Amino acid sequence: MEKKLTKSKDKKLGGVCGGLAEYFGMDATWMRLIWAILSICSVGFPGLILYFIFWLIMPEPDAR
Repeated sequence: MEKKLTKSKDKKLGGVCGGLAEYFGMDATWMRLIWAILSICSVGFPGLILYFIFWLIMPEPDAR
């Protein structure tokens, strides 16, 4: 079965971090923590823009 990057059903905001965590096989909490730390280290703004872009372009999960 091939991996497919989609938003997660385990959402806190848009499902982006949850979807990335599922794709890379890690816990969503760790992905959210890594995303937050990287966003803070980059003065927050680029991380927020990138999150919003992913939120718009990542497809919704299949309704299986």
